[in-house]
Amino acid sequence: MEASIITTYRCPMRCKMCDVWNNPTDPEKEITAKDLEKMPEVNVTNITGGEPLIREDLADLVEVIFRKSKRVCISTSGYYSERVFKLAEKFPDLGFRVSIEGLSKKNDELRGRDGGFDRGLRTLLGLREMGRKDVGFGITVSNNNSKDMLWLYELSKQLGMEFATAAFHNSFYFHKDDNIITNKDEVIGNFKALIDRLLKENKPKSWFRAFFNLGLINYVREGKRMLPCEAGSENFFIDPYGEVLPCNGMEKKCWFESFGNIRHAGSFDELWNSSQAEKVRALVSKCPKNCWMIGSASPVMKKYIKHPLKWVVVNKVKSLLGQSINIDSIPDYNVGQDIRQGDLREVL
Repeated sequence: MEASIITTYRCPMRCKMCDVWNNPTDPEKEITAKDLEKMPEVNVTNITGGEPLIREDLADLVEVIFRKSKRVCISTSGYYSERVFKLAEKFPDLGFRVSIEGLSKKNDELRGRDGGFDRGLRTLLGLREMGRKDVGFGITVSNNNSKDMLWLYELSKQLGMEFATAAFHNSFYFHKDDNIITNKDEVIGNFKALIDRLLKENKPKSWFRAFFNLGLINYVREGKRMLPCEAGSENFFIDPYGEVLPCNGMEKKCWFESFGNIRHAGSFDELWNSSQAEKVRALVSKCPKNCWMIGSASPVMKKYIKHPLKWVVVNKVKSLLGQSINIDSIPDYNVGQDIRQGDLREVL
């Protein structure tokens, strides 16, 4: 199982594709390290926000989470470089992913802060100088920056860092309902170019990232998910006020439900195995959205590994033969999911 802890909705950035910064949490009411003692043991935990590094007590949260999780990674803007370095010094195994939305000019335009690119890059280089290995950066692709995605990918290779991708979504989490990719052909073409480059690498991890990016092409095309969403079964989110949520992709115009609040529960199992949990999972099973975000896609890629693996083998061979991938027919794997799941006609 995988977890995501949304530590705060406070953020120094002013991103165009996310309005969380305009809806900050009350720091006096944010979840504490003591609250997180109730977390179950998980494989991976992503610490996110807002900007997690804005919290002065983040080290206390990380200490608890490391006792509960085999791997811990923080998603950050990289804005607070010195705080990142201090945290990395205390927790050598802690991973970091810095969000960068393009090359210098484009990044600062989309993230709403002059010098944001420089700070993010300085943070990445500083972590590498410290010898930290679980370091990388990623981009949220929108109408404006898919070309820069390819340059950032090349930069990540030169720096020997991880590179993650996403496409912008609408949800309660982002406080957005107008994130729509209109230049689909251009964006899809750039995702395809990225997939071809990933398949040429010698690392299996990159090949599976190619599969994930195929899912982003499918998402942009508004197709049904390649693999089912099992949010609330294979993963969960805890929001800054302690609400345990199945995902961060819910929209109130479709549905919104919590398992309950971890602060008020006797234990996590009490929430996870409750009648309310059954209700949440039933709603997930027929959720009309076709989200493809790493928090919910990664767990099912691992669970139903034979499907991504088959695609990877076939397309790696094609890559070795100098052939490009076919994106005209994207696979849709039936593993027994409700046929209503991902049917966008319910919300269009």
